[in-house]
Amino acid sequence: MNARSGGSHRAQVVFGIVATLVLTGLSILAVGGVGGVGGFGGGVTRDEATLPIGSPCTLPSLSGTVVTVDLTDTGAMIDGQHSRMTSGARMFLSADHATVPHGTVSFLAINSGSVIHELLVLPLPDGQSVGSRPIGDDATVTEAGSLAEASAPCGEGVGSGIVPGASSWVTVSLPPGRYELVCNLPGHYAAGAYTELTVT
Repeated sequence: MNARSGGSHRAQVVFGIVATLVLTGLSILAVGGVGGVGGFGGGVTRDEATLPIGSPCTLPSLSGTVVTVDLTDTGAMIDGQHSRMTSGARMFLSADHATVPHGTVSFLAINSGSVIHELLVLPLPDGQSVGSRPIGDDATVTEAGSLAEASAPCGEGVGSGIVPGASSWVTVSLPPGRYELVCNLPGHYAAGAYTELTVT
């Protein structure tokens, strides 16, 4: 290893350590700062929805019932510009509401993890439990029938994925029924990134 590549390697290591510390701090603030079970309180109205301290995003006024969704992970690594999971990585998706009234619902997805995440809203058929969707060869589940997606970093709707520390949001009208909120990036659903939402 020559001096130039050694300096570059040291810079990459230092950057990785600093990035990990910053993301850990953001995760603690995002999860610990709002209290309640699973890091969340009892839910918020559209006027109370907030982003974690230090978030690079600006949150617009959200319509209807606001469901705040936390996307996080353990055992995941960042490899250059691409996220990958290490063996034994776990993904977590938790919502501050288990039940909401039908009508306008806004989802605020906050990535407090260390890799890119997204949020999809999928209908949950009668008799099917969360986490039981068939996983394809590409390590994802089918998105057929998806009603909404929040994956634009610091933006609304579909995008390239929510980077660590950022948020995305989407508003949709939901009829009564059962829904599964999922992160459908390769391997994330199988690693646990899903939860149920009931609309009354």
